[in-house]
Amino acid sequence: MNKAIASIALSLAAILTGNAQTKEILSLKGSEGNLYAELQKPVTGAEKLPLVIICHGFTANCNTELLTDIANDLQEQGIASLRFDFNGHGKSEGEFQNMTVLNEIEDLKDVISWAQSQPWVENISLLGHSQGGVVVSMTAGELGDKVIKNVVLMAPAAVLRDDAIRGNTQGAQYDPWNFKGDYVELPGRGLKLGRKYVETAVNLPIYETAWRYTGPVLVIQGTHDRIVPYTYAERYQQGYKDCTLKLIPEEDHSFTKNTAEAALYASDWLSKQINGH
Repeated sequence: MNKAIASIALSLAAILTGNAQTKEILSLKGSEGNLYAELQKPVTGAEKLPLVIICHGFTANCNTELLTDIANDLQEQGIASLRFDFNGHGKSEGEFQNMTVLNEIEDLKDVISWAQSQPWVENISLLGHSQGGVVVSMTAGELGDKVIKNVVLMAPAAVLRDDAIRGNTQGAQYDPWNFKGDYVELPGRGLKLGRKYVETAVNLPIYETAWRYTGPVLVIQGTHDRIVPYTYAERYQQGYKDCTLKLIPEEDHSFTKNTAEAALYASDWLSKQINGH
């Protein structure tokens, strides 16, 4: 897997105002081409640092308010983070139409392999929002707790399999058993949802794969999430050996009611797990 990682295309080191840290813009090889990534490292003088790899959701990118807040919070607690755009999203290569949960898992595995090749990385944890949460949960289940130290799932969209079976993905309607053409349009987004996305989604063993992970897990979800009902978060908790479930009253799918609070809850939990207190 390490051979699949491209060299860094851009390396930018800068001290950010108010916080001692470095930020690097990276280009990492993924399943459908190069992936845009941002690495934040605290300046601590330590030779090794823990790293949290942060994954965005469906149609989003690595620079949402929630994910950047988490990265900044982690930096303040002496933890490095890497956010990246999945294939077909944001500044990464690839076409959205060709994106599937399975090739996003391959993207994440490539990023993990890059992290494992870095001499300064002490251990690796994963955090994912929405579809990124599904990708994180399944990847951790496949790789196990010897590779992944901790897992945080924020509004993990395990509903995506049921949505595909019902033939309605965020307003795009289709017959999953008789899909016409190569794609359907996502209403109001100018994006094409590909046939392969649907064909793979209807058969995804999301929970079965996720529950193979035996390390510590935190699941955070809002009770007023209208995209992913919080019952999907409750089901995640039922199958894990070591899982904390945090339901935030009246919060929505993107944690817009109090983004900073949700971000801090996630980063504080990670800091306690990583630092052992």
